[in-house]
Amino acid sequence: MSKSAKIFFKLLAIAIGAVIAAFSLEEFLIPNGIIDGGVVGISIMAEIVTKIPTSVYIVVLNIPFLIFGYKHGGRKFVAYSIYAIIMFSIFLVVLPKFDLTHEMFLACIFGGVVLGVGIGIIMRAGGSLDGTEMLAIGISKNAQFSVGQFVMVCNVVIFGVSGLLFGLDRALYSMVTYFVAAKVIDIVVEGLDESKAAMIITDKYSEITSGIQEELGRTVTYLSGEKGFSAKDTKVIYAVITRMEIGKLKELIHGIDKHAYVTITNVADVINKH
Repeated sequence: MSKSAKIFFKLLAIAIGAVIAAFSLEEFLIPNGIIDGGVVGISIMAEIVTKIPTSVYIVVLNIPFLIFGYKHGGRKFVAYSIYAIIMFSIFLVVLPKFDLTHEMFLACIFGGVVLGVGIGIIMRAGGSLDGTEMLAIGISKNAQFSVGQFVMVCNVVIFGVSGLLFGLDRALYSMVTYFVAAKVIDIVVEGLDESKAAMIITDKYSEITSGIQEELGRTVTYLSGEKGFSAKDTKVIYAVITRMEIGKLKELIHGIDKHAYVTITNVADVINKH
């Protein structure tokens, strides 16, 4: 696929994600006074208080974050994010309102799911609707906290303010929406078939390697290691599996070496899975 074709499909995906995310806000969140985290959440609160459209606040509030992101690298990411924010704001204005539900629980659950799908598609295509993440990435480079910790603190403040303005129940519903959306985003970006990395330290590495290849159909990589107590050289088995294969792997290892040391960690993405 040519470079121009890749860019076209990224822009198309971002536009589709923007439509879906805007639909969530217009049909589920804003009519029921439910907010999301980050700039979107602040914008929804601002509309409720001032009656100025959310779309206006989303553009205006993201400007300083986009400038910050542009100055600190990631220009392609900023360009896709600008496009995503503009499309999102346009769809917030032009989409018809169907007045689907005013049942709070349904609104927060379905709103979170639909919003997560939309934002996940945008993120998978290389853009973002939330400038606070750009700020978090820049600040975390020279600070003792991670991007996730910074975003979490920002959202705690946002939900706290929403509780003061609109009541504790709205803040709690908003938190449910945020967590549902966050999980759906992970699924859309990473896929349902979430990958795990397994590291296995055992003296019976040949037998376990054969079992992984034959029963799970997975290739393995040997890493060189040294045992701490005996200073004896050993091979460490490294294999990438799916979440559904964890049980099989544990059973396989236990059947060969009950004393094997195993760690299993999440993998953000896998390239060339074959």
